[in-house]
Amino acid sequence: MPISANDTKRKSWIEVPENSDFPIQNIPFGVFLTKENVVTVGTRIGDSAIDLGALQQLGYFSGIELTDDMFIQDTLNDFISDGKKTWRLVRNRIADIFDENNPKLRDNSAHKDIIIFNIDEVEMQLPVLIGDYTDFYSSKIHASNVGKMIRNEENALLPNWPQMPIGYHGRSSTIIPSGIPVHRPIGQTLPQDGSTPVFGASRSIDFELETAFITTDANVMGEMIPISEAEDYIFGMVLLNDWTARDIQKWEYMPLGPFLSKSFASSISPWIVTMDALEPFRVASPKQNPSPLPYLQQKGKHSFDINLEVCIEPENAETTTVSKSNFKHMYWTMNQQLTHHTSNGCRVNSGDMMGSGAISGPSEDSYGSMLELTWGGEKPLKLNDGSERKFINDNDTVIIKGFCENSQVRIGFGEVCSKLLPPFVRK
Repeated sequence: MPISANDTKRKSWIEVPENSDFPIQNIPFGVFLTKENVVTVGTRIGDSAIDLGALQQLGYFSGIELTDDMFIQDTLNDFISDGKKTWRLVRNRIADIFDENNPKLRDNSAHKDIIIFNIDEVEMQLPVLIGDYTDFYSSKIHASNVGKMIRNEENALLPNWPQMPIGYHGRSSTIIPSGIPVHRPIGQTLPQDGSTPVFGASRSIDFELETAFITTDANVMGEMIPISEAEDYIFGMVLLNDWTARDIQKWEYMPLGPFLSKSFASSISPWIVTMDALEPFRVASPKQNPSPLPYLQQKGKHSFDINLEVCIEPENAETTTVSKSNFKHMYWTMNQQLTHHTSNGCRVNSGDMMGSGAISGPSEDSYGSMLELTWGGEKPLKLNDGSERKFINDNDTVIIKGFCENSQVRIGFGEVCSKLLPPFVRK
């Protein structure tokens, strides 16, 4: 089935500002609370939020097999469970409805008043009920940088890293949408040159510049997804700030890896950009050497040219861009991550989320974490207001943005924006 929604010649009768992340060729999916306090599944064109529940109730999806309450829900899980054919049919239909040459809704003021909201009038929610969350460690540059700091240049990568996508099971209960503040965690750390741990507020809060993909129901328990089919089970992508307490991590991570240093908060952008929308931006991923085992081998272009940037905004001060990177630098692809994840028969469900791991580029200004940008705090960053940062300070806001762009169209994710607050103390 062709992806007619991607037609770059198409224009919408909804106004789309110049350089918007959300032209009619994007049509992302999310969940929002309307000004009437109704939660609904929606999409976005320009600065307009579109109520898909109202659109369905008014008959605009007739001819597409959907349950009556498909979009009158507080998550996208059921829609995602319907699979790739339904996703494409719905997205193509939305593009047709809002095409500048289609008068059906364009000229119906009563329906428009029910269906379309200004983006400032809605409150974005978490788009899916995330049952399970896995975070990978798939940037070779990031893994090498961290390895150099922990070990040495000769042993930067452990022997298993080039052989398979490394990951850990994260905590879905503390995944939050953009705009929700995060409290500095309290935990155990080992003071430098100390032999006894202390318990208190983390002093080394970091961001990790990541993306994440959302899956549909992919397999039954015991079944591996072949690499040739993996992409069929990926609905779309979001931006992810995987907050990390580096000092807690340093003390706890041996022998089982991240735990409390990661589980206190992970922030995501609220709009899921579909893989269909990202199709024009396919690129080849870096050459893998040694060649992966046969179950992970793939040919063709399986990465995406997604521009990424991170800004730090101190309270009442100017914003500073601290990193510019690109998703195309990732060594392990999403297909390889999903295939490896299921290679032992692990079940993957609708709404599960898989993080990429920090995305670092080849230059020092493209690293995906403060740990790398300041090289463990040895080289503090100077912000535009004259202050310096080794890690994130209380009341700093971290903003991650991402977009794809070519000569014909720009497809973006919006942003994930979160403020770091002091530790939460129960009164």
